[in-house]
Amino acid sequence: MNLLSRGLQASASLASLTWPIAGRIFTEKLEIDENRSAWAASTPDYQPGPPLQGDTTADLAIIGGGFTGTSTAYHFSRRYPEKRVVLLEAATLANGASGRNGGMMLNWLPYDPPPRNPARDALVYSTTNAGIDTIEEIIRRHNLPVSYRRDGTLSVFTTARRAEVAQAKAEYHRSIGIPSQFIDRATLAASFRLEGVHGGVLDPHSGQLNGAQYVRSQRPVLVEQGVEIYEQTPVLKVEEGSTITLTTPNGTVRAKAIVLATNGYTSKLGYFREALFPMVSHVFATAPLDPAEQLGWRSWAGFYDDMDRISYSSITRDGQVIFGGGSPIGTAYNFNNGTRFKGSPEEAALISASIQKAFQRYAPGGRGVPIAQHWSGTLGLTLKRNILMGVRGEARNVFYAVGFNGHGVTLGNVAGQVLTDMYSGDDEKWRGLPFYQAGYTPIPPEPFCWVGYATFSRLSGHLPRY
Repeated sequence: MNLLSRGLQASASLASLTWPIAGRIFTEKLEIDENRSAWAASTPDYQPGPPLQGDTTADLAIIGGGFTGTSTAYHFSRRYPEKRVVLLEAATLANGASGRNGGMMLNWLPYDPPPRNPARDALVYSTTNAGIDTIEEIIRRHNLPVSYRRDGTLSVFTTARRAEVAQAKAEYHRSIGIPSQFIDRATLAASFRLEGVHGGVLDPHSGQLNGAQYVRSQRPVLVEQGVEIYEQTPVLKVEEGSTITLTTPNGTVRAKAIVLATNGYTSKLGYFREALFPMVSHVFATAPLDPAEQLGWRSWAGFYDDMDRISYSSITRDGQVIFGGGSPIGTAYNFNNGTRFKGSPEEAALISASIQKAFQRYAPGGRGVPIAQHWSGTLGLTLKRNILMGVRGEARNVFYAVGFNGHGVTLGNVAGQVLTDMYSGDDEKWRGLPFYQAGYTPIPPEPFCWVGYATFSRLSGHLPRY
């Protein structure tokens, strides 16, 4: 941790003491925009279901219709077919990050906790790998019309020194049974043409997933399993107790337990305001004209780099390239936990151009590739990049899985199994994992959060990370 990071951490800890006052002054408002991603465009016939009208009851009410919400509904309703499950989505299924991401279906966690711990590291990999297995099993079991591929992704390294460290780490992984494969610069150039890269590590069991197709195609499956789904139904208020009351615009749900499956929007419900900060991230998609063939990016499902302003790309089965990151303005924090992009079309064009510049650093031949779509979406981040899954509340009936830090494609789907097992009291297998009932470093309230973010990012060029 450098001096600037230590100073930021100390300042954040001090400013966090003002939450009791500042939290009342700076109230938050739910802001939701339309999903304009390539993933959503691939579901043109999808029509949102009706909103909740009137009052109802539930054994379990799930707030949020993305990966976490639908995964919990799926696993819970299969475990407990006799229980009443209600899912409330503020807009449409997959309207949030689950339908706007970069499409990378990855193993591992968003951060790499030191030092090496063979038992923990093997457990983390086997957990996420089993999570991807489950996604595939659900697609096959229900014959879902979902585009995905699972032929591996690369983590690539932009200096010789980092590539050398990565090679040693891949050897460590293989020594504990994890199939990481280091690919040197020359071999990589022949298989996946990336400029300025000194080597990469292939995870052969990761891949790419169209999240909007995956989530939305599960709706009839969930309904058949007895889940009541109400779209266009934002939760406006949560009143805890042995029975929890959820207030929506046109009705209420009285539930014995609830699940917070709202990731970057969670603070709007009054939860985890001091733990999560939403970041609005921008992504673009090339035209579906098989640019991957032109770029030489056909061999694997995608890559991500080692930079703090991380670049990442996934490649669909038909060769469309999705690319995000790599830009100082491509990901940003909005004052008071804003969850949508409020810039003008001109600002959006500047951001898109800056991300395309990052794309062209790796693919100089990409200048001629037409860009079909540009969109933005909200990530839920924690300061230490650690995911939070657990249960809280005096009655221990508020379950949550939030703060996926860009790894929600896999881990949001794992969350449904974790929360179902926690509800059941049969959660022993999850207890050795870093996200289970994890703590967090507090984030200061406004205006300190905005000032701290702006100062740190401008001085360092990095996103805050301890």
